[in-house]
Amino acid sequence: MTTMRLHHFHSSSTSFRVRIALGLKGLSFDRVPMTLRWKDADHDRPEYKALNPQSNVPLLETDGMRMQQSLAIIDFLDRAYPEPPLYPGDPAGRARVLSIALHIACEIQPLNNLRVERYLVNELKIDAAAGKAWRQHWIAVGFDAIEKQLESGGTGAFCHGDVPTVADCCLVPQVYNALRPAVGADITRWPHIARIYKTCLEHPAFHGALPTSQPDYVDPVHH
Repeated sequence: MTTMRLHHFHSSSTSFRVRIALGLKGLSFDRVPMTLRWKDADHDRPEYKALNPQSNVPLLETDGMRMQQSLAIIDFLDRAYPEPPLYPGDPAGRARVLSIALHIACEIQPLNNLRVERYLVNELKIDAAAGKAWRQHWIAVGFDAIEKQLESGGTGAFCHGDVPTVADCCLVPQVYNALRPAVGADITRWPHIARIYKTCLEHPAFHGALPTSQPDYVDPVHH
C-alpha cells in the first residue's frame, strides 16, 4: 500500500476530520506534525507554502500528489478506498450528509479559525471576553441549525443511519472545539448532537483521531 504523509496539527479541527476518515478506512499514514501559533507558525513558513500554497492544514501527500482541504481529501479517500463508504449510496442520503458536513466546514468553522481570530485580535483589538462571545455565538447559530436537521429524519446512531459518514467526521471535531474552555459551549442544549458525539467517541477511529491521542499533543493550558 502507498505510504501516505499527513501534515497536520493535533488540535486543528480540519486535521481531526481527516484523521477520523483515515481511521474509518483503516489506512495507515505517517504523521508530519505542524505547530500553529500566533507567531512563527509552521504553516506560515516559506518551505511549507512551497508544498501547500493555501498555507493551511491538513495536507495529504500520496502517490506523488499533494492534496489540500479536508473535504477534498476525504472525498479522495472515499473514492480511492471505497470500503467502508463515508457517503450514503442513494442521492438523497448523500445530499443530506453533505449538507451537514458543508454547514460545519463552510458556515461554522471558518468563523472561528485561526486566521479570523488573528484579525479579530491584531486588527480589531478585541479582548478575550469578546473573543469567547464571538465563538459561542457562531457555534450556537450553527448547532441550532444542525440540531433541527438531525430531528428531521434520517438520523440513527450517527448523523445519518447507523454507520459513520463524512457528517460525523466533521461534527465531532466541531463539538470537541466547542467544549474547549476558550469556547465553553454547553452541548446539552443540543441533545441529538450531544448523543451522536458520545456515540462517535466510543468508536476507535474517532477516539484514535482525538487531539489528545496524537503523539505530538501538547496541552495548551500548560504550555
